[in-house]
Amino acid sequence: MAVAEVELPAAVDEGPTAAERFLAGILPENPVFRQLLGMCPTLAVTAAMKPALTMVAATAFVLISANVLVSLIRGLLKPHLRILVFTLTIATFVTIADRLLAAFLYPMSVALGPYVPLIIVNCIIIARCEVCGSKQGPGRAFADAVGNSLGFLLALGSVATVREILGMGTWFGLPVLPEMIPRWVVMVMPPGAFLALGLLLGLANWLEARRARRALRVEG
Repeated sequence: MAVAEVELPAAVDEGPTAAERFLAGILPENPVFRQLLGMCPTLAVTAAMKPALTMVAATAFVLISANVLVSLIRGLLKPHLRILVFTLTIATFVTIADRLLAAFLYPMSVALGPYVPLIIVNCIIIARCEVCGSKQGPGRAFADAVGNSLGFLLALGSVATVREILGMGTWFGLPVLPEMIPRWVVMVMPPGAFLALGLLLGLANWLEARRARRALRVEG
């Protein structure tokens, strides 16, 4: 007697969708303003927009490449070796980014100094490899990495904008404040990074609290 073959349903990739991953990284789960990750580059390279955006570009390249590669090999990962694999993968792409900067943007490479190699220990990248890359497919890993890269861009860009305008009266090196307005030199010094970040964190928390109150009123 022939046994009828039963077609099993394809495995479902559980977890947030690619769109949810992408959107969450920009604002709801912003790596800097909501999760307080990546504090070293946020404080160290945001005295002006140009070094800040260069750091964002290098970090985004490493984050997207590492997240997708980890996703592709997620079936081979061993629990006790996964952090080592993440670190080696990230280090490979950081080396590529560092050499590309030295070859094509040497002045910026010198200006950023050791902060590009320090991307290896950037908690944003390790966290995304652990949370998404090692658990979901490459499409969702890519969307997650792009969303968090845009969130990182939003954070560093806003901090650098505040510091450069108030500290030097310029934006991308172009004058935007009249000469009669005094410059806050402290903003381009290390204390200015903490001041700008603190103000923007307070603003982000205030906006989130306001959104939550509106949502409660609508539901009520």
